[in-house]
Amino acid sequence: MKKFSFEVTHICAQSGARCGILHTPHGDVETPMFMPVGTLATVKFLSPEDIKKIGSGVILANTYHLWLRPGEDIVAKAGGVQKFMNYEGPMLTDSGGFQVFSLADSRKIKEEGVTFKSHLDGSKLFMSPEISIDVQNKIGADIIMSFDECIPYPATYEYAKDSVERTLRWAKRGQDAHKRPEDQMLFGIVQGGEYEDLREHCAKELTAMNFDGYSIGGTSVGEDKETMYRMIDYSVKHLPKDKPRYLMGVGAVNDILEGIERGVDMMDCVLPTRIARHGTCMTSQGRVNIKKAIYKEDFTPLDPECDCECCTNHTKAYLNHLFRCNEGLGNRLMSIHNLRFLLKLTEEARQAIKEDRFGDFKKDILSRYGFDERGF
Repeated sequence: MKKFSFEVTHICAQSGARCGILHTPHGDVETPMFMPVGTLATVKFLSPEDIKKIGSGVILANTYHLWLRPGEDIVAKAGGVQKFMNYEGPMLTDSGGFQVFSLADSRKIKEEGVTFKSHLDGSKLFMSPEISIDVQNKIGADIIMSFDECIPYPATYEYAKDSVERTLRWAKRGQDAHKRPEDQMLFGIVQGGEYEDLREHCAKELTAMNFDGYSIGGTSVGEDKETMYRMIDYSVKHLPKDKPRYLMGVGAVNDILEGIERGVDMMDCVLPTRIARHGTCMTSQGRVNIKKAIYKEDFTPLDPECDCECCTNHTKAYLNHLFRCNEGLGNRLMSIHNLRFLLKLTEEARQAIKEDRFGDFKKDILSRYGFDERGF
């Protein structure tokens, strides 16, 4: 008997956005939600206790990186990734496909899988749908991904079509190789680039395979915003309404809100922690670069509307000092803030959906915060 399920609890009458509950072996989480990225079984600079304190539900770990270090067998011997890193909540692993295909200069794609070079030492590696699923079975996350090809943007129609067919064949092979279908949700990934008919074909074929959930892949790879939103539209409308939908690699505020309005339930991105480490914050007053000299004597909170540890206990002047001195505490506090900002955003989005006012909520956020094209 499966230890997981998903239920849609309300659809916003104003916008069509939806909220729900994802039931997993490691707890229930409300959707729509933003998921922090913990590539190597750690969200950079944050402890598992920090992650729970800021209200995170699901967090991600990266299959490719854990496969190389420390190795999936060590994670399995520890009792799975949650016990390995002492995180009690649900977790998700990607397939490793994005990392494999980002190594474009060294990879060779065949029907069997992909041969490429390790980014660590240049050694020859091989990843296939079966290997990806086996590694993820051993890592033990609650949600795992099919091995797919994430194509670049732009790509020709012919390339995208061939890639979609390969992705579908790989999805079926991964599904057949899945050894833990009772306690690990396996998601199919919709690809097809910017082409509507390919997205429709991929979504319908994956739906026929009856995956536990569905991811929208191939976005945020260099395309403009409107193209990305069309990719989401082309995919979502052909996916089943009773399964979770995961928009991969999206962490800008405007993109999160656009995804939610289109019926997306889950999103993730390294953006909030990556920009935090460079001194950039998402705040209710817009983007803040804390390294600027104007903050040296600013003894106000980073964001007066935020309830995180950073904003309740420290000032902009102190954060400016930490960054000017290259102190790691600055990275930690800013990462906590940026993640809490997005988690709070999705908490408020869920409430707006329940009250049938998500359209107004989205419009207010985007106008009041003044986010630019990058969304932060």
